[in-house]
Parts: sequence; C-alpha cells; structure tokens
Amino acid sequence: MGIRLHIDVMMAKRRISAGELAARVGITPANLSILKNDKARAVRFSTLEALCRELECQPGDLLEYTTDTDKGAVAARPPLAARPPLSFRAEGRSPAAEEPSTAQAADRGREAPLPAARPPLSFRAEGRSPAAEEP
Repeated sequence: MGIRLHIDVMMAKRRISAGELAARVGITPANLSILKNDKARAVRFSTLEALCRELECQPGDLLEYTTDTDKGAVAARPPLAARPPLSFRAEGRSPAAEEPSTAQAADRGREAPLPAARPPLSFRAEGRSPAAEEP
C-alpha cells in the first residue's frame, strides 16, 4: 500500500520545467526531484498547497492511493510487530540491567524504583569555588 505522487504528469500537462516549478513553489530542485520520482516519505501541506496553486490542480490530481495488488505499487514498511526487537547489546547493555517501567512494576504488584538523584552542581569544575560566589 502507498501514496503515489503524480507531479510529473501534471508538469507535462502544464508544460512547466522542474526548475521553474521548484522556483515558483519555493523548494529546491533536489526536493522537487524527490517528490517527482516518488521517493518522498512525507509532504508538507504548505508544499502540497503551493504545488496545487502553481499547477492549477487539486490535491487528488497529484496523489493516488495504491494497494499491493496494484501494478507498480510502492512496497510498504512492515508493521512494528513484524520488525525485529531492539537489541540492547549493541549499546553494551543487557535487557536485565534496564530498570522496569512503572507499568511493569505495577504488573508485578510493587512500586517502580525512583530515578537516581542528580549529583549537586560543582563549581570547581569551572575553576571557581562556592565561596567566591557572592550575590
């Protein structure tokens, strides 16, 4: 499933070049190329509005929803449940070392541990002593 952009079709109908459209819309030619070649993951409404204004069209003329069975459909990212779990080992930590969240602690019938207190500020780190500080 995916949303496909048909900016190139509207540009051909309106006989406008990519450079001219990019300048009129206020985006870089590289960003217009990303939109035009269907590589974009998101489009701002302000950009979509400017494209529609300059191409004299409606958003539906530029956007199309496709499913996996449609020819040429964009491959969708797998849902979160299908992705592999995060690995703590890459950061040198193990899952057992992680503190349980409040929800996990509540499931076990006890309170979650309090976060560690921050150490007091040290003036010596900046080369000053607290006695030298006078209001």
